[in-house]
Amino acid sequence: MNIQEIIKHVPKVLLHDHLDGGLRPETIIELADKINYKKLPTSNPTELAEWFHRGANKGNLIEYLQGFEHTTAVMQTKEGLERVAYEMMEDMKKDGVCYVETRFAPSLHLSEGLYYDEVITSVLKGLERGKENFGVGYGLILCGMRNMKNSLEIAELAVNYRNQGVVGFDLAGEEGGYPPKDHLDAFYFIQRANFNITIHAGEAFGKESIWQAIQYCGAHRIGHATRLIEDMVFDKEKNIIALGELAQYILDQRLSLEICLLSNVHTGAINKLENHPFIKLYKKKYRVFLNTDDRLMSDTTLTKEYQIATTKFGLTFDDIEKLNINAMKSAFIHYDERLYYIYDVIKPGFQKIREQLLSLQQS
Repeated sequence: MNIQEIIKHVPKVLLHDHLDGGLRPETIIELADKINYKKLPTSNPTELAEWFHRGANKGNLIEYLQGFEHTTAVMQTKEGLERVAYEMMEDMKKDGVCYVETRFAPSLHLSEGLYYDEVITSVLKGLERGKENFGVGYGLILCGMRNMKNSLEIAELAVNYRNQGVVGFDLAGEEGGYPPKDHLDAFYFIQRANFNITIHAGEAFGKESIWQAIQYCGAHRIGHATRLIEDMVFDKEKNIIALGELAQYILDQRLSLEICLLSNVHTGAINKLENHPFIKLYKKKYRVFLNTDDRLMSDTTLTKEYQIATTKFGLTFDDIEKLNINAMKSAFIHYDERLYYIYDVIKPGFQKIREQLLSLQQS
């Protein structure tokens, strides 16, 4: 087995993946045809995939987000939403993902007359059908948008659906000019309901965004957190030699950091993969793990993210196992369910591959 096959076959956990950022190009074209959407740049699936990737790889978040105009446009019917959610689960199965938390903003799917409840139940229906057919566990995270005023309403919906598959609340969208503390009513509501919070922070804006997300908004996980290194001191060899108070707090409290390697390059959060702080954070024992962010836009899979990390940063088989256990520890499902995945799925799955590799070496 080569490294890609090994990584693909081990059970993996994905917690930061946008539903509207991972559509299959063929599905976009078919759904566009069904609803008579004429704005796609091409009706060739290969060319369309290249168009999305080319458009996203501009080095800034604003341009990266432009492709979502087309994906959300074809996710305006119950059938379209259910199909996209179902196909995402199938794609997870093919990539060796045993548990996924996908996220989306219900507010972006109302333009053709659907109500919030119809939007959310359609996605949950697709996810549940996918779980039944492919054996992949899931949780759904509802996103409020930084530039919208209805985040409290989305937070209330998240709590309303907490027993039907929704596991948390997120704040997404452009960071600059839209601080998370503008949405405190939503976060206070989630906290009072004893529910789960993850926030995009420290991607396009500095460590202040991460501090606000944690200390004002009560985030349990941080999406990206690339700029946390602004609160660290490095020596000439670029090794961490001191932590600021925020960086130390995140380490001490075991707050989880949802790392997305490729998309951080595409959005300009970092200039090249070699400079990504992931490996420094991992070696310093932060609770980090790898994610895809937007599979279509960044032309990626979770297997690809781990393969890149193995090539660029020298991750071992044991590192990959540890990172996926980190992810499972950070999932928003109940504690006993997390233990089930760690001890009944992830550890045995890695041990099986480990034994296969050992027998190949001996033969």
